[in-house]
Amino acid sequence: ILDFGSQYTQNIARKIRECEVYCEIHPCTMQLDKITKFKPKGIVLSGGPASVLDSDSPLCDRKLFELGIPILGICYGMQTMAEQFGGKVEASSKSEFGFAQVDVVANNKLFAGIEDRVNDKGEGQLDVWMSHGDRISKLPKGFKGIAFTDNSPMAAIEDPVAHIYGLQFHPEVVHTVEGTRVLNNFLFKICQCEKNWKMESLVEHMIKDIRDKVGKSKVVCGLSGGVDSSVAAVLIHKAIG
Repeated sequence: ILDFGSQYTQNIARKIRECEVYCEIHPCTMQLDKITKFKPKGIVLSGGPASVLDSDSPLCDRKLFELGIPILGICYGMQTMAEQFGGKVEASSKSEFGFAQVDVVANNKLFAGIEDRVNDKGEGQLDVWMSHGDRISKLPKGFKGIAFTDNSPMAAIEDPVAHIYGLQFHPEVVHTVEGTRVLNNFLFKICQCEKNWKMESLVEHMIKDIRDKVGKSKVVCGLSGGVDSSVAAVLIHKAIG
């Protein structure tokens, strides 16, 4: 997961790990050689508070999209991806924040078998959570729109040849009713991941990491009293006693 500063990035990681797939969060500026060394089966571009219309908006390496690895861009992640491919993003006359209904207008792997209801045109509809002020107004070459809302003509996009997908809404939050199933489709239908990792494995990995770093040295553990601090204390205790 390449993080553009979204408040929901940890949610993305948790949802993927709950699907029994290992993932890590890294800055959106992660170097390409480190990404290829990691050998990911898929890459998620998170949302973020910035606007792609800003001159200093964060970017990932353009060559990322040439690796042949399936990619899912979420909110800002989709917009920056569209801009880098030659599409156009504009400030929307009406921001969307909260509940929205998305109409799925094209068959695709990302939404396969998923719908909350069917509209009078026979199209599947999804109840989702939006949080954005910009929107894609022009698709990049090779992409097509696969879902829309009244305010977002490109609520979801895909390049089926390159296996690159984008969502304007947030599948990682509980308010998107079928969000976990959407992520499941990305993980298993598109990325061909396997269910071979459990949350318990994270504890084992972190304990080993602490032991490797500490060795025979002594450790000073400062706690602030929060939940994260308590978890850290437990891990350190298990690692070095």
